[in-house]
Parts: sequence; C-alpha cells; structure tokens
Amino acid sequence: MQEAAAAAIRQQVNLILLSPTGSGKTLAFLLPTLERIDSTLPQVQAVVVVPTRELALQIEEVQKMQEQGIRSLCLYGGRPAMEEHRRLKAVRPQLIIATPGRLLDHIDKENLNIRTTRILILDEYDKCLELGFREEMNRVFDAFRTTSQMVLTSATLLVDEEQQAEGTNITALSKYRTFETLDFLGDTVHHPQHRISVYQVPSPDKDKLPTLLRLLTKFKEESSIVFVAHRESAERIGRALKEEGFSAVVYHGGMDQEMRERALYRFRAGAAITLVSTDLAARGLDIPQVRHIVHYHLPLEQSTFVHRSGRTARWEDRGSTYLIVGPTEQLPEFLTEAPELCSVEGIMLQPFRPEWVLLYVGRGKKDGLSKADVLGFLCKKGGLNATQIGRIDVTARAAYVAVKRAVVNTLLRQISDEKIKGMKTLIEEMRR
Repeated sequence: MQEAAAAAIRQQVNLILLSPTGSGKTLAFLLPTLERIDSTLPQVQAVVVVPTRELALQIEEVQKMQEQGIRSLCLYGGRPAMEEHRRLKAVRPQLIIATPGRLLDHIDKENLNIRTTRILILDEYDKCLELGFREEMNRVFDAFRTTSQMVLTSATLLVDEEQQAEGTNITALSKYRTFETLDFLGDTVHHPQHRISVYQVPSPDKDKLPTLLRLLTKFKEESSIVFVAHRESAERIGRALKEEGFSAVVYHGGMDQEMRERALYRFRAGAAITLVSTDLAARGLDIPQVRHIVHYHLPLEQSTFVHRSGRTARWEDRGSTYLIVGPTEQLPEFLTEAPELCSVEGIMLQPFRPEWVLLYVGRGKKDGLSKADVLGFLCKKGGLNATQIGRIDVTARAAYVAVKRAVVNTLLRQISDEKIKGMKTLIEEMRR
C-alpha cells in the first residue's frame, strides 16, 4: 500500500487512498509529500487537513521524526489564533497540518498564503465530510481549487444519500478534478480484522457498568479503550471506574485542550490502563499496544465499528473487540458472523495499578527543554536508569515523563531541590 501510494503521489496524480486502520497511511502520504517540498523556499508548499487536533499533533510528531529539515506548524482550535499568527511569522512553515476551521480562519485573515501550495492532503476525509464538516470542507476545496494535487485518505468508504444518488462514493470534489483510487480495503492478508477477535458480552442489566467493571478486571493490566456514545456517559463511567479503584482517564470533545492532551499522555505512557472516550478517539489516533476495545454503547454503523476496533491490532499486532449487549439490545446487523460469547459472570472486581506513573515537569520547549535534557536530569540527578524511564513528551510549556511506580517516591525526594538545565521548576506526579 505504501509503495503504491508513494508512487502515485510522486506522479502527482489526484488520489483517493483507501486502506485499513493501522496499515500506515500517514507514512504513505507523508514521505512522498516531504520529497516534494523544497527546503530552501520559505513558503507553504504542502497542507494536511485533519478532523481533530490530536491527529494534527500526531502527524507533526511523525514528520519531525523524519529529520529532513522541513519546517512544519500545527494549526487547530482551543488556543489563541493570535499566538498561531505569531508562530506563522516566526517559523515560516513549509508544511501546514491543520483542522478545517482554524485553517480557514487564518486564510480569511490573510495570515497564511496558500497560493504556493503544491499538494493538499485530506486525511480521514470521510470524517471531515460528515454532516457539520461539509460546509467547512467545501470552503477548503474552493480555497485550494488551483492547487495542482489533492490526496484523500480513509479507512472506510464514504457513502451518503447524496453520493448514492450520484452513483459514486467519490466526494463532491469530482466536479473540480478527476481522482484515481487505490483501494486496499479488500486486502485480506494484511487487513486488521484477521488479527482482531470479536466477542459478545451479555449484560443482564440495562445499566452495563457492573458488566464493564468485571470485563476490565478480566483484562488485568492490559490496556483498553471503552467507547461510549455521549460525553456525559464518558464522564459518568470515568468517575465510576475511579471510585472503584480502576486506573482510567476520560477523553471527549467537551474537555479543554490541556485536559485532553493530559489524558492521552497518561494513557500512551501506560500510567492509565483504560481510556473512556466518545468516538473522538476512533479516528486516526495511533496508540501502541492497545489490546482491547470495548463498545459500551453499540456502534450504529459499520464504519464506526471499524474505526473503533481499528485502535487495536495496529500494524502486525493482535487485539480483541468486545460488544456489551444489554437485555433489550440486539447485535448490529452489519456483523456478518456471530461473535464468540464472553461471559464475565462470577468475576470478582480487582482493580490493577499501572506499572508506570506520569510526572509533570513545569518547563517545556519555550524554555529550551528537550527530551534529552529530561532523560539526563532523571539519570544524573534522580539516579534512575533507562529501564526505569518510559515515554517522554515535551510540549511548548511543559514536559511529561513516565517512570516506574516502584521508584517514583524516592525519585521525587531526591530531585526536590534540584534544577533542570539550570532552571528551578515544579516536578510532581500527575494524577488527572
């Protein structure tokens, strides 16, 4: 898939790339796109549009790992647009990664010159074109009408009433240009569905919470994402899990940006075992080693089931997906085979504490702090070795680092009066 996509992008064709979740679409479009950027030109040459800010940050992280000297900038809501405007002037990015609304805001204010854009990529295009996004996306398409190449990616086909009437699943973009399609959704060899075991979990009560608690006990220390239909449900279930002693974080669109990012940092670092989320987490997020997906509220559409389940079995990993079915509910009709029955009756609740703890460091990139600085500080001043330190994330104003639970109290005492890179700062365990 990656080879075929890269070849098509290098040939500068307008492309629709359909490939299963976890198959590596980001690198498939990103690597040939970076090749097209002239690092000597201080202007925007490529734009990637995504439905969520988390996906934007994830793509930026992958891009920076390539170390090709390309300047990039993420633009998304939840922070002052004026701050981004200053960053645009200072960075002079050659690659923009943005959510639709914020991208249009900068274009309308003439903060961003897109006339030099050579390629526009719309990642997870079916999500971007859902009801509520379509008007913004039509404006994006109009703004980039003269851009020579467009690439659209998705893990599912987009079929709505309008497109069915037209007899096509190609978007309204077809009136602007002709697209070639690379469809790897039928790749039975590498499709994640062959690495995902599907289970039905009966709930004897309409309130599925007791069944969920027993199911999470069955998972022990293995990570899981619990998908719910509403923000209020995510908050309610998250509180209930914490009250019972389970290590869980909540994630949904109603949370402010910092709290959402902190939830993901904790889950990615292994400092929280369970992520309770709306379908916001079902798209694009690549979190390694998620073993189990739980559909607390049953998916109404096959595409929702596919994207939720696709958060496990990334690349060549294996995983499991569980549908909790209440006494008055029926399994979704789109399931062609009956899932294997998984009973959790008789399981005694036993919360498990994660092996890792996430520390908050009150300094970040704006203070000149890097991952190497954090690692060196913990080893030299804290006396830790590499096996006791996990994932390190450094943001503009803070850093987050996972350390083994067994050593965290001793570590905090040892570094309480120490400076990191000559700076006094707050370092504490992050509990929420």
